[in-house]
Amino acid sequence: MNGVTEKETMSKKAILARILQSSGFGALLGKATPWSGVLVLNYHRIGDGRHSLFDRGLWSATPEDFACQLQFCKSCADVISPPDLPQVVKKGRGRYVLITFDDGYRDNYVTAFPILIEHVVSATFFVATGFLDDQKLAWWDEIAWMVRTSTQASIMLPDWFSAPIIMDEPDREIAVRSLLRKYKTLAPERAVMFMEAVAGATGTGRYCADAGRELWMTWDMVREMKSSGMSIGGHTVTHPVLSTTSTAGQREEILGCGRRLTEELGEPMRYFSYPVGGKESFNDDTEVCLREAGIQYAFSYYGGFRRFDDWDDYDIRRVAVETDLTSDVFRSIVSMPQVFA
Repeated sequence: MNGVTEKETMSKKAILARILQSSGFGALLGKATPWSGVLVLNYHRIGDGRHSLFDRGLWSATPEDFACQLQFCKSCADVISPPDLPQVVKKGRGRYVLITFDDGYRDNYVTAFPILIEHVVSATFFVATGFLDDQKLAWWDEIAWMVRTSTQASIMLPDWFSAPIIMDEPDREIAVRSLLRKYKTLAPERAVMFMEAVAGATGTGRYCADAGRELWMTWDMVREMKSSGMSIGGHTVTHPVLSTTSTAGQREEILGCGRRLTEELGEPMRYFSYPVGGKESFNDDTEVCLREAGIQYAFSYYGGFRRFDDWDDYDIRRVAVETDLTSDVFRSIVSMPQVFA
């Protein structure tokens, strides 16, 4: 163990990016060390989530920043969609960027979609079909809500943690992150027990059944985006961590998602993004299920980009775009992904 944390690494990259971009050396270095491959940027929500009771980590950019990011991508790479990938991979050279969104939040339609149309950019929206069908609050938003509305200064979850979870003020973000990390390690049955335990420990209870109403897109919204040139992909039914789910459970989540997309959009599911998306969040059984579902390309979520000499149809890496990502770092990611992505 080298003692260097992920936060420290990101801080060093931010400093380097600021120096490169402010000096103008970044543009020169980008031209001197050109990259070739596919860089996929992943967003979740567009807007201002600083005061939300839900998971604030899901907001990727303000509308203004999102528009600037699209402009920059277009200035230094070809912005493509998944249907372009067969030709691009066959060509085997060039710089390409894909814009993707996960989950299916309504601000994707209300806020992001008009900006994409204005800038003539096609994005891919990976939707969890159960959220659109049932309009229920997602587990990560419910955990954040329980923490932020609790009157407790700390909570005890002895079956899950060896020490109390301190409700760090003012935003309780550390407590939220700790609980979310634990949830992501749990099999579905244990995850249900965990949610009940958190509800009891925080004293909030579970959020009401219709809490997600108007939080998610409707199928009419998705159809409108598709008819306007956006690509639609699958993200399971209920957003479990697939590697913690049985083979039968994975099959139900993936094929069930595909069935709903086909029923609502009139064409089969060809593209898929893994919930959570880390290297440990999917496994060999997942790929078997994806092949059965007819998936052409599947997208992960642990950083980096895909070079053509290291291509993998079922692990197209994506970079997280988050609210605290500075303009300098974003520009460095797009212009020098081999260093910053």
